[in-house]
Amino acid sequence: MASSLLSRQLTLSLQNNLRLAAPGCRYVSKAATKTQVEFEYDGPSMKTQVPGPRSQELTKQLGDIQNVGAVNFFCNYEDSRGNYLVDVDGNRMLDVYTQISSIPIGYNHPALLKVMANPNNLSAFVNRPALGILPPENFPEKLAESLLSVAPSGMTRVQTMACGSCSNENAYKAMFIWYRNKERGHNTPSDEDVTSCMINQGPGCPDLSILSFMGGFHGRTMGCLATTHSKAIHKLDVPSFDWPIAPFPRLQYPLEEFARENAQEEARCLEEVEDLIVKWRQKGKPVAGIVIEPIQAEGGDNHASPGFFKSLRNIARKHGCALHVDEVQTGGGSTGKFWAHEHWGLDDPADIVSFSKKLLTGGYYHRDELQADKPYRIFNTWMGDPSKNLFLAEVLNVIRRENLLEEVTRSGKALLQGLYELQAQYPGILSRARGQGTFCAIDIRDDATRNSIILKARDKGVLLGGCGDRSIRFRPALVFKEYHVHIFLNVFSDVLSQHK
Repeated sequence: MASSLLSRQLTLSLQNNLRLAAPGCRYVSKAATKTQVEFEYDGPSMKTQVPGPRSQELTKQLGDIQNVGAVNFFCNYEDSRGNYLVDVDGNRMLDVYTQISSIPIGYNHPALLKVMANPNNLSAFVNRPALGILPPENFPEKLAESLLSVAPSGMTRVQTMACGSCSNENAYKAMFIWYRNKERGHNTPSDEDVTSCMINQGPGCPDLSILSFMGGFHGRTMGCLATTHSKAIHKLDVPSFDWPIAPFPRLQYPLEEFARENAQEEARCLEEVEDLIVKWRQKGKPVAGIVIEPIQAEGGDNHASPGFFKSLRNIARKHGCALHVDEVQTGGGSTGKFWAHEHWGLDDPADIVSFSKKLLTGGYYHRDELQADKPYRIFNTWMGDPSKNLFLAEVLNVIRRENLLEEVTRSGKALLQGLYELQAQYPGILSRARGQGTFCAIDIRDDATRNSIILKARDKGVLLGGCGDRSIRFRPALVFKEYHVHIFLNVFSDVLSQHK
């Protein structure tokens, strides 16, 4: 009976979300006209400034319970659909930030609502298991349908987790365990290893390290925070480890005009990586692993060439370090390939690839040799969530059926071309337009102007996000089409005209 009731409720929700909405807001030009009828709104529609009165009231209520300093506004997720997020004051905004790049195919996608309406899936939503000890019968099958069907080159093993930080944190542990067993020549710890680790001393707690890059972001748990170097607010007052930090290339744009300078910059950074590995080994803190993002997202959308990453892979091999590619934000298709590291053209790109966000669950893929050698070494209560694998399998079906990676490539070209044109029109405000697929960014002349542009765009019905010192990053869903690009560009142009 409960199953039947829930199914009817979800069916009603699905029917409501399939209805097309009223025409969009006045900022949409003829150039932005939709070319096909879809399940979503026609454009933004703004009723109040954001946050509106209802959002402000709810922020005050929540402020009596927890810190609300980061809250932008409160959302009406039932009325949100496709590329549009609706807030509690009835404002409808084109979302080009998508919950910090974590919505793969838009809000309330009919395919995902059908997953919820399928009574065969109810148990996965109602009964969340401790996966490490009591997985459900269909867990291997669902992993094969979802995560393993998009496994990076050379990888057939995946460890699920709940979020990006715990994915990276456990991946770091896997690298340390692998490295230590390699040092021993076997996987049997000594009595001294066992006793000393209980009081946080060596040799059981060895002085190993992970090399990371300035500007990188890998999470806010203790190990991840030691490799995060994007904003001071993330790290302030929290103890950390003495681990090496290498410079990440700072490329000059347009790339074709600065090929020699950028090659020199990448060579400088790679030389520093090798120097740091040698230095930390001499300090008695060998580098067990190197962690890097294909594009430094939180740190400012910083790119490097495929050649840089190929050389880094070779350096890792040369010095016996594992290479961990953090695809938490870049993975899932927004660069035009499912994994951003595919742009490097390597058959053997990494030893570990971590993910979360657009994949709806967390975890990491790894080579066979980085498999934990004993139970409970890589472990927590939930180890992910099987219901998210159901959603992910359907997301992947939609990506394939609708050729969304090709769509991302087309939309990304239109977006980047539009940014180039606006950059030429407003050279005193915009610079360094860059991106792959729709994973794009542009620099603003200063932090204050960047923040003002983001707020003004929001009041005109477009949600954007910042990154780095003064960049705006664009993180739309995979269903963001060329006409959505034009809606955004029209609003963005409007806002820029107010900042001359």
